[in-house]
Amino acid sequence: MSDTASLEQTTDYILELKGISKRFQQTQALHNIDFDLIPGEVHALVGENGAGKSTLIKTISGAYHPDSGTIFFNGEQVVFDRPIAAQNRGISVVYQEFNLVPQLSVADNIFLRHQPVTGTFVKRLDKQYMMTRSREILKELGVHIDPKALVKNISVAYKQLVEIAKSLVWDCKVLILDEPTAVITTEETVLLFEIIRKLQQKGVSIIYISHRLEEIFKIADRITVFRDGEKITTLDVRRDPVTIDQLISHMVGRSLNEQYPPCKIPAGEELLKVESLGYGKLFHDISFSVHAGEILGISGLVGAGRTEVAKTLFGVTPGQEGRIWVNGREVSITSPEQAIGLGISLVPEDRKSEGLIQMFSIKNNLILASQKTYTRGGVFQPQMIIQKCQNMVKAMNIRTSGIEKQVSQLSGGNQQKVVIAKWLLAEAKIIIFDEPTRGIDVGAKVEVYRLMNELKKSGAAIIMISSELNEILGMSDRIMVMHEGTKSCELVNDQVSQETIMRHASGVREVTV
Repeated sequence: MSDTASLEQTTDYILELKGISKRFQQTQALHNIDFDLIPGEVHALVGENGAGKSTLIKTISGAYHPDSGTIFFNGEQVVFDRPIAAQNRGISVVYQEFNLVPQLSVADNIFLRHQPVTGTFVKRLDKQYMMTRSREILKELGVHIDPKALVKNISVAYKQLVEIAKSLVWDCKVLILDEPTAVITTEETVLLFEIIRKLQQKGVSIIYISHRLEEIFKIADRITVFRDGEKITTLDVRRDPVTIDQLISHMVGRSLNEQYPPCKIPAGEELLKVESLGYGKLFHDISFSVHAGEILGISGLVGAGRTEVAKTLFGVTPGQEGRIWVNGREVSITSPEQAIGLGISLVPEDRKSEGLIQMFSIKNNLILASQKTYTRGGVFQPQMIIQKCQNMVKAMNIRTSGIEKQVSQLSGGNQQKVVIAKWLLAEAKIIIFDEPTRGIDVGAKVEVYRLMNELKKSGAAIIMISSELNEILGMSDRIMVMHEGTKSCELVNDQVSQETIMRHASGVREVTV
């Protein structure tokens, strides 16, 4: 880090940004942003994907350099020339996308880049301390993860918690959390909030980014709204009453009267039937069906086996038990290629590693599942590809400068839209959405919900796995609840409450609906 001459500040801000601007080619990502952070507060950042939130935190953390503007830290003007410089000053970031080494243990990942050593003459890693301290941190987080376990063998939710644990090793003064609850349960969120409050009491300041507006009102002291690279307003929710509708209006520049657009249509023919499906200890005796024109919601706590069922139906982990029928014909699905051929698609929970090829362009990602349709007489048709991809980008409202842009350069929400669009081009009729709105802003969520409704109207059968109970209740026609690898119950979504679903997901069987 290279610091310019110190400038005195008259405020008590731990962090202050003045006039920050950042442009990427034709895109003005940030325009003249003023932002400040008070010691010990939780300051939430909200806005649609592409609003500038990620660019701001990357500027704060030294990943990006602003084109103009000034950053003050502890009253001193600073310039962070790389992320490690910001970390050395006490700024720690937990990004939405994981920054872990799958082949290493949980403890090794928690202590990445600052491993303790022991020994007087011969230095070696202090593995015992790493294991002991990792257990303490994980216990503080309220999760039971073996520090010796390899990261590649733990669930997506636990990977997120390891990221959070990793930040606690640093003597951080500013902790930036980017969608920290996107893949954890309600119970784990409560534990996370307890940890945040403990950090606040120690004077740690939190910048909190989330698309889950309900939780922001539970944890934030102030909320700053971004839209199209500009700061719209900062709201002090401790002092002034603010409603979710008002916040949404600031975010999108319009009101969203119906977050879950209604779409009640008669169910058609049975497109998928599963009977007594099982895969080792992951899940067993799973039976259900889904019809054309309906959404089957699958609910359950993390570890219930929902994602594992989805991957079995898509041929990633072929089932060891049970039978599957597609369009009335019994099939054996042993690979994703075979599933695609049967008209089955999967929008995966982890879009970064399972749904996209990050080094590919938007165009090349879009046609991954439908390349055979772009040939005529055995000749590839590049103009057809370009036209269809451009039409899909426009229809999905994917914010990009062009279809040749590398998909890794898109925001998380726009990456998710590319994954969904890929299957629309493949004309899949049985679509499995695993956490479809994870990391997607409020406006984009409504777009995805409306897209699901259009798919229903076109005769598609949809399976939607979600940890958000409002989403399950708002979009599902029927709901299957899973508990510890088994089917707990199946409910018709008619006056079903969140409490009913949670009790079934927790294994309480005596509930009657």
